[in-house]
Amino acid sequence: MRRALSVVSALTLALGLGACGKEDSGGGNATAAKPTASAPKLGIRPYGDETLKLDKTRIRNPDLLKIYDYIDKNIDQHVVNLQKWIQQPSISNTGEGIQESAEMVKGFFDQLGCQKTQVYDVGKTKWGQQGNPVVYAKCDEGAKKTLVIYWMYDTMPVTQPDLWKSGPFDAKLVEQAPYKKVLIGRGAVNSKGPEMAMLNALMSIKAIKGKLPVNLIFVAEGDEERMDIGYNKFVYSHPELFKGVDAMYTFGFQSPNGTAGPLSGSEGCVFIELTTSGAKWGKGPVYSDIHGGNKRSVDSPAWRHIQMLSKLVSEDGNKVLIPGFYDNMEPLSAADDAKLKAGAKGMDLKKAAQGLGVARFISDDPYQVLRMSRYGTSMNLDGIWGGNMFAGGSGAILPNKITSKHNFRYIPNMTGPDIVAKLRKYLDKLGYSDVEINVVGDVPWAKRNTDNEIGRAVYAAFDQFNIGHGPISPINSIMGGYWPAYLFAGNGAPFDIPIVGGMLGYGGNAHAANEFYVIEGAGKTYGMAGAEKSVVAVLYNYAGLNGPVVVKPPVPPK
Repeated sequence: MRRALSVVSALTLALGLGACGKEDSGGGNATAAKPTASAPKLGIRPYGDETLKLDKTRIRNPDLLKIYDYIDKNIDQHVVNLQKWIQQPSISNTGEGIQESAEMVKGFFDQLGCQKTQVYDVGKTKWGQQGNPVVYAKCDEGAKKTLVIYWMYDTMPVTQPDLWKSGPFDAKLVEQAPYKKVLIGRGAVNSKGPEMAMLNALMSIKAIKGKLPVNLIFVAEGDEERMDIGYNKFVYSHPELFKGVDAMYTFGFQSPNGTAGPLSGSEGCVFIELTTSGAKWGKGPVYSDIHGGNKRSVDSPAWRHIQMLSKLVSEDGNKVLIPGFYDNMEPLSAADDAKLKAGAKGMDLKKAAQGLGVARFISDDPYQVLRMSRYGTSMNLDGIWGGNMFAGGSGAILPNKITSKHNFRYIPNMTGPDIVAKLRKYLDKLGYSDVEINVVGDVPWAKRNTDNEIGRAVYAAFDQFNIGHGPISPINSIMGGYWPAYLFAGNGAPFDIPIVGGMLGYGGNAHAANEFYVIEGAGKTYGMAGAEKSVVAVLYNYAGLNGPVVVKPPVPPK
């Protein structure tokens, strides 16, 4: 059932974030840290069963402890804020709840006190589809530095509802070993959980200090799960809205083993659909599906499609067979290779596979697994449809067309358009000139480094919470996972600024059943309160309000 949320309701939910207190003469608001009488009582333990502790020797500004205390005392309300957001669907591939969620996010930024907030209709994108709204906000705090903060408010659809422990939009708190409380829901980790932790952190700063330590520009897109098509259109159409930004900061996660690596660069990804139809082929059903009994005398576009797909990858699906696909690949740098080898030490592939929900990885070598996942290429079969799509029962159908969806992951110096062109040429050579290629979107790779002010601010925040990390690197790299960094990463893009994401907190099952975000931490994993505090630390470090930013040297993995 479609869940609708009016604009008024969206803003009402946003108001649950609490009021912004003003700074008193003593440098803090003594009453702000007390929860209100109507505050929800969830019984959240801010420190859960965490074994890592805050290193107070790295706190040189007493305001940080006041803000951290406020977060602890208001953590129940902060969790409710996330629950309310999860309960509002925002599925970009179907459009469910997108408009309502965009207004809800605008309400968040209004409550934060941003002087300019607006939901932008981006119109038709370069790939021919209508883009989803982009929410923009500008918070001018009169500070010396300005950060642009990237958000996404859309989520994936729910494809296997029967596998969920609780409803994907119920936002229930459940026990999931080793954590006493995690929040289950679509978008919990990707990415409403960390984003709400970030917003809660900002609201906590304002509750104690009355203003933020840096100026902020928010850009929240509703097309991340649609190849960022609307975000691309918005940034190229409105460069004036980002005038004067110094760097980009975005959300991130830690590892359960007590380590973290900042998000910076990005791999490339081009998404396509392949369609085989009787009308284009000249054989088989040409108008609609027909009775499956006709297969005895009629050709099948579906079987033709399957045969075509089998020629694009090796038998195990792990090697792309398109001629020239691997051309132009830039070799892995020595510095990045060293990072991967260091990260592979002590890596437990069995636990990693279990956490991901897979039987095993392609390789049994931790280094090779990391290299594949951080600097590898692939062609995936994301989905396929046509004909009888109803589970169980029968119903003889000979489909008139079949469509499959694929994402290609690529690295420097490969490009999305070149991959599509080579695929077209290969299909034509194989006799499949009738097979249609629809490019859904393309997100080019982006190289960034962490040897900059925002990078050092993130690393120093990790140190404050005793989270291990690798070295700061001046070498531009793509090894930050997939996200649309390219629009602010030069190489012909509208902007060329430092980009780093990073915070504490953890979750899992993104794009899968039982997506979760850790509320009460355990062991070396911080919960939601720790995630919020790490954002505060990053901003104070970046603003220069916590003394000199000194980063610990990395500790080699054991």
